[in-house]
Amino acid sequence: MGRTDDRRRLELLPGTLYMLILKTLARLGPAHGYGIAQFIKQATGDVLQVEEGSLYPALQRMLIKGWVTAEWQRSENNRQARVYRLTPAGRKQLTTEVSDYGSMIDAIARVIAPVSEGK
Repeated sequence: MGRTDDRRRLELLPGTLYMLILKTLARLGPAHGYGIAQFIKQATGDVLQVEEGSLYPALQRMLIKGWVTAEWQRSENNRQARVYRLTPAGRKQLTTEVSDYGSMIDAIARVIAPVSEGK
């Protein structure tokens, strides 16, 4: 019973959603939630898909922390959309998030690395 879709969708590792959102805003500039989710999906070749139920609460927490600001604007299709913008505190947090992620990946790699015969 195999999947018909070659690409698997993976769940985000805990703590990576903030980093992905911050990095997306750093690359795209101001963007609405749907645009953020679409960029992450496209940039990862449909492997990562951020659901609304995760994205919008994370954006709200990031607003509270001061990492992003938001304002209502008209979207391309003439609808009201909340547009998020990275703040200087958000840029600083992005650096921290990327560094922490790198440390986590290094630690995981040490655990899953093949054990040499002599050990």
